[in-house]
Amino acid sequence: MRNRFSFVFVWTLAAVLACPGFVFAQQGGAAKLPPGGAPGRAAETARSARIASPTRESIRDDVAEALAVIREQHADGLNLKYDDAFKSSISGALHSLDPHSTYLDRADLEKFMTEQRSEYYGIGATIGDLRDGGSVNTFIRATFDNSPAQRAGLRYGDRVVEVDGQSMRGKPYGEVREKLIGPRGTKVRVTVEHAATGQSETVEITRAAVPLPSIPEVYMLRPGVGYIAMTGGFNTTTADEFNAALEYLHGKGMNQLVLDLRGNGGGLLVQAVRIADIFLHKGQMILTQRGRIRGSSQQYIADNTETDRTPLVILVNRGTASASEILAGALQDHDRALVVGETTFGKGLVQLPFELEYGSAMLLTIAKYYTPSGRLIQRDYSNGALYDYYTQGGTARLDKQAAPPQRPAGPEKRTDTGRVVYGGGGITPDETVPAAIVSAAQARLLDPVFDFAVQLAAGHIAGFEPYKVSTPIDFKHDLLAGDIPVTDALFKKFREFAASKPAYKVSPALLDRERAFVVRQLRYELATASYGSIMALRVFNEDDPQLARAITVLPRARDLAQAAMRARQP
Repeated sequence: MRNRFSFVFVWTLAAVLACPGFVFAQQGGAAKLPPGGAPGRAAETARSARIASPTRESIRDDVAEALAVIREQHADGLNLKYDDAFKSSISGALHSLDPHSTYLDRADLEKFMTEQRSEYYGIGATIGDLRDGGSVNTFIRATFDNSPAQRAGLRYGDRVVEVDGQSMRGKPYGEVREKLIGPRGTKVRVTVEHAATGQSETVEITRAAVPLPSIPEVYMLRPGVGYIAMTGGFNTTTADEFNAALEYLHGKGMNQLVLDLRGNGGGLLVQAVRIADIFLHKGQMILTQRGRIRGSSQQYIADNTETDRTPLVILVNRGTASASEILAGALQDHDRALVVGETTFGKGLVQLPFELEYGSAMLLTIAKYYTPSGRLIQRDYSNGALYDYYTQGGTARLDKQAAPPQRPAGPEKRTDTGRVVYGGGGITPDETVPAAIVSAAQARLLDPVFDFAVQLAAGHIAGFEPYKVSTPIDFKHDLLAGDIPVTDALFKKFREFAASKPAYKVSPALLDRERAFVVRQLRYELATASYGSIMALRVFNEDDPQLARAITVLPRARDLAQAAMRARQP
């Protein structure tokens, strides 16, 4: 297996590296030969034979020759990074097959395995940029419960000044983050400037496992209506987290459920199968997987004898993909749930990692999956344009105006009660509801709102000292709609603050026009400072149009599930 992959690799690299020269020769005439002159007839004959019937040795020689020519003749040849050349050539070959097969070098593979493990190693803090004119600084946005960062005393609004003695001034948060994560048990020295005092402090933090839960939010939206945000992907703990969430909500009196899969990019198929099994009856199909290698074709059938019959609505959007679509598609096909939101990404391919030498791997598509009604939800990728594939559907479009829903290109199928559904382009919701979009004008307000919130939480805004956050984060607080009111006086104070910062370039007219957005964002920031980033997400749920519609159609979901139950009975 390893020898075969090595052969494919060198053949791919040779083809990729040969292409630029071919194009140049066709477009710009003959290029000047390197020192040594034209090859002789014998060399040409040998080269022709190697092209006609390449061997492993001849391909290896061609690759070595191509790399040598690049290094000697290219304008930037001395900067050639062989690892990058190898990685891009293999990835290019795989992407010619499908958009989801890819090559993972050692770092990529470690990141991939971390995502499947439901945790990463770091200090346990969320960080973010604050851009004030031409300057940029990174701040602590939140710490997690019982994390190393929390135990070290880091707080909302602390500015990251140095990491291990290296200045972080002017560094974007992504670069700072790379300095903060690292192997478990290793130490990192972080210097922060505390927002409350303006004093700098250096703390030594031991990196530890930081949970990456699949389900960050579980609470009662209103009496009887539970909410589970399964937005963190499908990893090794997802089904167990979901069962615990269900048990908690049933204990709170839940008799209707909204399951939020928006932005869930998928993950482990078996976890989606386990969750679908909770709501389906024994013997019902969950999905069919069809592939060409041994063991890749199989059916997944529900085996549950104690079905949870809670009426269910599923929220989806363009960021809902893969395992999330398996779950939504199975429950929609069996009329067990109503789907609300926007058409999903449309990924119906199954990947399997194949380990290679030197700690790398290839993630290869080995099968396609079909929903119970027979839908293949994979979007078309035949034009081979990888950029178009990802930007025309998926998270890259989340900040744009929602396009009118279009019927997927696949054939017509039927649910258990005879409703028409289609494949070939993701899961089309039963109720299409556009997402609340953050406009470009609103995005310009994010930095001044955060800047003001940091000053407010630190107690630096005169006359508004009650908003000061002087106690550790209360992770157990149950955030309610009336918490953290933004009064007229506070909004006026923010207008004055923004006007005093000309670098933000926001006018009073813009602030008045976007008052509702400012109020919501300010409440979110203050809730984050007081109760943590997870609890603060409830602020956005209060006026979410998709979530509001999901609650409205819960009675329809109940009636549909009952109709499907009757259809199953003799």
